[in-house]
Amino acid sequence: MENILRPLIVIGGSVLLTLVIGWATDRLMRKADERHSETPLWDLLRRARVPYQLVLCAALLRGAYDESELLQEHKVSVGRVLTLVLIGAAAWLAIRIAAAVVETTYSRYARVHRDPARVRRVRTQVTLIMRVVSAVVGVVAVAAMLLTFPAFRAAGASLLASAGILGIVAGVAAQSTLSNMFAGFQIAFGDMVRLGDTVVVDGEWGTVEEITLTFLTVRTWDERRITMPVSYFTSKAFENWSRGGAQMTGTVFLHLDHSAPMEKMRERLRDILRACPAWDGRDYALAVTDSTPSTIEVRALVTAKDADDLWTVRVTVREQLIGWLAEEHPYALPRVNATDAVLPPGFPVPGAVQGRIPARRTHQHDHLPPQRPDRL
Repeated sequence: MENILRPLIVIGGSVLLTLVIGWATDRLMRKADERHSETPLWDLLRRARVPYQLVLCAALLRGAYDESELLQEHKVSVGRVLTLVLIGAAAWLAIRIAAAVVETTYSRYARVHRDPARVRRVRTQVTLIMRVVSAVVGVVAVAAMLLTFPAFRAAGASLLASAGILGIVAGVAAQSTLSNMFAGFQIAFGDMVRLGDTVVVDGEWGTVEEITLTFLTVRTWDERRITMPVSYFTSKAFENWSRGGAQMTGTVFLHLDHSAPMEKMRERLRDILRACPAWDGRDYALAVTDSTPSTIEVRALVTAKDADDLWTVRVTVREQLIGWLAEEHPYALPRVNATDAVLPPGFPVPGAVQGRIPARRTHQHDHLPPQRPDRL
């Protein structure tokens, strides 16, 4: 009877004690979160209750296993399994606690500083820091697990003796990986590119969605993902539209007839922008930037708070300006005119009035009066 009760008491007591301690700790953290609602620390720590209870249970079972006298013929194996579980759960708990502290620090910084560029820079840094911390804790946990096996402890001396050669071989083999890792640190702390920045790489523009120690992901405007090694951003030139602020200036080019009403177009551009929510109100302009024998090039300059709003403003201005011209001033749109050409005096033309050549008019709008003849 004792052989049955003793294991039940030891194992059941360990599990029950784990549940009671875990419940009490969770209640305390919940009350602390209610009292200190300005910080997310306690709520984030509550997410670590599973590895916390696993550490408690593994530690209690590992300490009381000898008293249970259960599976004595497998005592060493069971004790080693419990040790491995304890090490893995402790590493999991350490990562969760570090993540809670880092996230709380970032949240406090984001509330104090209103500059979006600085907030994104800190976000990029804390993300890479958490990845490094997770990698270090994971490596240490795996090393601690391996050291629980006597064979690995016995091979420690030979491993240390060959560490120099292995380090050289690993460094040569992982040269590109190491360069990407150092490039990741350079990006994080050199403030070259941050999470949420609008960039143009290889002719594609999008938003930086993820930055790791080895690669960077850009989400394009059509929701594709471009994954690139971080070393690309330290070795090649790229456009960062969010550098120094997200606000941008854009242009809309129109090709019109020489008779286009520029003053009325400026007034119409002003009205369009005032009715466009994406315009930030900073500036606008309309000017003739080039001319050809048949058309003029008109440039509308607009501003917006970021790249997405700038795109909206540009397409709105282009669409509404062209529609307004087609409805109110159709003569200002490009067209092909073929009118009577004036020839030099004495130029012989069979079958035509001396000095003029009749030609068919291909005016785009028949209801408009004919334009004056073009000089040759």
